[in-house]
Amino acid sequence: MTKTTISTDRVTIGRQIQASDISDAAFALLDEQGTVVAWTQAAEHLVGYSAGEVVGRPAVLVLPCFGVAPTMSAYVERCRVQNGWSGATAVRHRDGRMLDVGLRISLVRGQDGAVRWLVSATDIGVPSGEVVNGSAQGSILDRAPIGVVVRDLELRCTWVSDASESHDGISRDRRLGCRVIDAWSGVEAETVEAVMRQVLQSGSTKVHEYRTWLPTSLGEERPFAVSFSCLQGADGRSLGVCIISTDLTESRLERERLAVLGEAGTRLGTTLDVMQTGQELADLVVPQFADYVAVDLEQSVPFGEGPQVRIGSIGQRLPVLRRAGVASTHQGAPECPWMRGEPLLVPPASPVADVLRTGRSRLEPKVDTAPGGWIDQWPALAQRIREHGVHSLMVVPIRARRVLLGMAVFVRTENPMPFQEADLLLAEELVSRAAVSLDKARQYCREQTAALTLQRSLLPHRLRGGSAVEAASRYQPADIDRGVGGDWFDVIPLSGARVALVVGDVVGHGINAAATMGRLRSAVHTLAGLELPPDELLARLDDTVQQLAEADADAPDESTTAVGATCLYAVYDPATRRCTMAAAGHPPPAIIDPQGRVTFPDLPTGVPLGLELGARFESMELELPEGTLLALYTDGMIETRDHDIEEGMHRLGAALAQPGRSLEDLCTRAMASVEDQEACDDASLLLVRTRALAPAQVATWTLPRDQTAVRHARNLAAGQLAEWGLEGLVDDMKLIVSELVTNALRHSDGPIRLRLIRHRVLTVEVSDADFSSPRMRNARTVDEHGRGLALVAQLSRRWGTRPAQDGKVLWAEADLAHTSGR
Repeated sequence: MTKTTISTDRVTIGRQIQASDISDAAFALLDEQGTVVAWTQAAEHLVGYSAGEVVGRPAVLVLPCFGVAPTMSAYVERCRVQNGWSGATAVRHRDGRMLDVGLRISLVRGQDGAVRWLVSATDIGVPSGEVVNGSAQGSILDRAPIGVVVRDLELRCTWVSDASESHDGISRDRRLGCRVIDAWSGVEAETVEAVMRQVLQSGSTKVHEYRTWLPTSLGEERPFAVSFSCLQGADGRSLGVCIISTDLTESRLERERLAVLGEAGTRLGTTLDVMQTGQELADLVVPQFADYVAVDLEQSVPFGEGPQVRIGSIGQRLPVLRRAGVASTHQGAPECPWMRGEPLLVPPASPVADVLRTGRSRLEPKVDTAPGGWIDQWPALAQRIREHGVHSLMVVPIRARRVLLGMAVFVRTENPMPFQEADLLLAEELVSRAAVSLDKARQYCREQTAALTLQRSLLPHRLRGGSAVEAASRYQPADIDRGVGGDWFDVIPLSGARVALVVGDVVGHGINAAATMGRLRSAVHTLAGLELPPDELLARLDDTVQQLAEADADAPDESTTAVGATCLYAVYDPATRRCTMAAAGHPPPAIIDPQGRVTFPDLPTGVPLGLELGARFESMELELPEGTLLALYTDGMIETRDHDIEEGMHRLGAALAQPGRSLEDLCTRAMASVEDQEACDDASLLLVRTRALAPAQVATWTLPRDQTAVRHARNLAAGQLAEWGLEGLVDDMKLIVSELVTNALRHSDGPIRLRLIRHRVLTVEVSDADFSSPRMRNARTVDEHGRGLALVAQLSRRWGTRPAQDGKVLWAEADLAHTSGR
């Protein structure tokens, strides 16, 4: 075995120093089961527990986070896998309060493979002005391991960390069981042992600086800070001394990196201007971290338009970049020929192109400036690199949600230190923070247009389900770069407590599709007001689409655009719990019963609107239990580029088969399954949960066809209103019932039915066998008839007529307010 001897001419013990990184740290030694086996005065000062109160007890007493794993090895592994080893946690003080600390756990090995764990904690109070991301901080700390040596009362080494050998060149096998003077010779070894004895006697901590270089190392000597801390047992007596050594050079670099990272929170993303954010990133790191930085954005980002570039989808044709930020230690940034706002093309065979294609960073600690290298593909850039001594660089992609936003280039010219892996980690963290701000700014610009269009009446601001349904909705554009599409949905109140449910999808995207959608939505509202059955309403809507197509074709100044749409229209009656629906080229609704069973009814699909003259549509009627969930959606909810429609329908049904969840939660679940897929169209979802009117809310009578019918109807209505506690409406309702029944007697044959419905309003309905709808007339003074419907219009909040299977229904509504109702 080759042995390494460290002589006094390689180790220089310096004066006692105040290195806060280790002098303020509290240390404790734990066994593999997490039991405290040694304590320090610094630990007592931090958490208030004395050695007698802690040694021999589980560390979870002070460190609650240790209680989540059976062993220390399992705990450390869990930290690294789940949290990236955050390096920050909370400890419990003796008085019960929790303290924020920076935590470091070091594995130390003894003879025969035994292990212990040295835990060091530093009070950080408010996380060091250094608002540090947990994963980035942990990664940097892990790359600067500390040297740990534990010695007994005879100063023999009993435990040692693997990192110690890199600090003084002494192997673990040579160190274990030996004193300092056995490995070092001369006065310096005796000095070190003298310091250790002082620490054992006083129980305190001392920190010294020493400088050394190893026989196998290259370059100048490196400064280290070393602390000597007394370890105490349960009785408070000294058990040994713990020696912690830290590379001061690496610590300084860590502090510089963390300082830059700390500033990022306040200096990045101060505005919603993407160019400004790019410049903020460049200014943040020059000159503390790099001598020159360029931030280049994919050209659609600064302008807020154009298709987005996805990571991994770039072929041979690379995206055009535009310089958004540049900073340099030299006036005018002479290191590169491109200035802010200028476009630049990346050579396809360069390492920079690989970064754009793969979305992975590239680190070149030493730039190859020899002729024929990749920099010669950029002649203008190659000349600047050689002239200004560019010797190290990093290229980091700027990305958000799998979308490539650009790249950042970090360069060193004056600083002789090459970039290292730790520098790349910091650069990636800085760029990821900038990417969040850039993505927000980019989305703001694009979404403003979409939001303004939607909010100006294209989609309903509030869904009114009344007593019939509870409703919720979502809308997700497939590609926000192309703008809002032609999806729409609605819940339209009808007479008799019924509601119409509608969802539709206009062909295409952009302003034309949005405008067509707005016209069709208005047409559906108008046709719904006529109380048409679903199949007849779709036929009328199809005529409207045909007329719009003809009008657009005749417009001389307009480009020809395809006018086509799909639509599903349904009417639900809470009094009968029956739902009638028809479709025009649209997928069927998902129906989830109260037990969570999912079905898609075999609804005739029909042809899309506007594609066939004289198209016919078929209706289907279903009886639904109260609490049934209906999902009306567009094909973007079930169709993706990678999966067929049946798989999408199954995915949607599985997301909605959750009885008891709120509609908002179900909408969120359903849309989450779409956001995880690469959608090929906009996704709209309308969810309604059906309600049913209680029998006590509906009263129905069949009236005789004789002169007593009107008086009998008035008495029935008055008695029912009194039973409901609506005496304040009796007088008006008597007049309305009289006129509606009189109209039925005069203009129809067959049975006459009277129905009263108490829901959010009071509805009175009179049905007869006549299919013709009455019209309100302006009666003259000498006319004996023609004033009945005018009187109904004055006494009611609204009135109307609708077709029925065996005739028609005349109805009127009155508000429940200002009555003596319960």
